[in-house]
Amino acid sequence: MSLTVAIQMDPIAGVDIDADTTFRMAEAAQARGHALHFYMPQDLAWEAGTLRATARPLEVRRVRGDHFELGAPAALDLRAVDVVLLRQDPPFDMAYVTNTHLLERIHPETLVVNDPFWVRNCPEKILVLDFPELGPPTLIARGLPELRAFKERHGDVILKPLYGNGGAGVFRLGEADRNLAALHELFANINREPLIAQAYLPAVEKGDKRVILIEGEPVGVINRVPQAGETRSNMHVGGRAEAATLDARDREICAAIGPTLRERGLIFVGIDVIGGRLTEINVTSPTGMQELERFDGIDVGAMFWDAVEARVASGGRPPA
Repeated sequence: MSLTVAIQMDPIAGVDIDADTTFRMAEAAQARGHALHFYMPQDLAWEAGTLRATARPLEVRRVRGDHFELGAPAALDLRAVDVVLLRQDPPFDMAYVTNTHLLERIHPETLVVNDPFWVRNCPEKILVLDFPELGPPTLIARGLPELRAFKERHGDVILKPLYGNGGAGVFRLGEADRNLAALHELFANINREPLIAQAYLPAVEKGDKRVILIEGEPVGVINRVPQAGETRSNMHVGGRAEAATLDARDREICAAIGPTLRERGLIFVGIDVIGGRLTEINVTSPTGMQELERFDGIDVGAMFWDAVEARVASGGRPPA
């Protein structure tokens, strides 16, 4: 099967070819003979029933400093391609939401991965609310009284923006910490969004597992270990990736959420598990593919495209 694939992502010039998951997806697609096109979110335009992107033919290569080549820009009718990879990074703001509305108009005739309707309706820290028994005690609230009461109940808590990413704006407030009101004031001056508070999980000191799922099935796991003195394990802020194995609890979590992911067209997902507790279900632009391939020696890129090709062949329907 030879596909035409348009990749909606952030600037390709700055990606780390040894870590970036979107680059690895493009590399694996090219190895199969799929034709690639690159465009950025601001290149989308809808008019008279047609969704176009000002896109460029793309070739990738694993050469640091010379990892891509782009052809001439041209208007590309996205109904004329087989697959759109929705791989732009958050922030999950109104620009992101608007793009999901536009892409929803071509899906599933053109397969959008992940399904834009469910990307919009399953933000990383919202989808976990469907599975409260799997995660730590959690509160989503804007008001300081509710946040204060939650902290009094649980003592040691994590406070973070509801739509943040990459570990930005994540604070640990220990039992004796008195900064909740000041942090609430800081966030309130930035935006009008609620905050999310969760009971602190001490097991994070040993790492935050990133489990990769394809079509709702776990394909592997890495462990992200925070730097000494740091609460956040995100690799964007210095977390260290190390090899790990799927344990019984990881598989139990995946079995619980897997059917929902498949039904909603969330083909490539990364979940975060700390001490056996599910903290996030990442569906926008999950990472970890290259680290998993290095540690486990499995071709996750090939597994991903096997799943995408099967969806295209079935008209976008989930596997039986």
